[in-house]
Amino acid sequence: MLLKDAKIGDTYIVEQIHLPFQLERRLEALGMTKETPISVLNRKGKGILIIKLRETRFALGYNITKNIEVKDGEKNEQ
Repeated sequence: MLLKDAKIGDTYIVEQIHLPFQLERRLEALGMTKETPISVLNRKGKGILIIKLRETRFALGYNITKNIEVKDGEKNEQ
């Protein structure tokens, strides 16, 4: 599953990142590595997501979210 298709309120586990080298390294420096859990907080249009990654919120655009493969994690309880 691609991150762009993620649902608000769910948690996912990063499986693969298919981005240009520098962008992939930048995401890794921010803490997005393989097997990292991420939570989807909000959606701002097609594929644009606000996520929670290691207790920090990030906004990721469609060109990034369409290149990150995730698998289902735990459901968030709100």
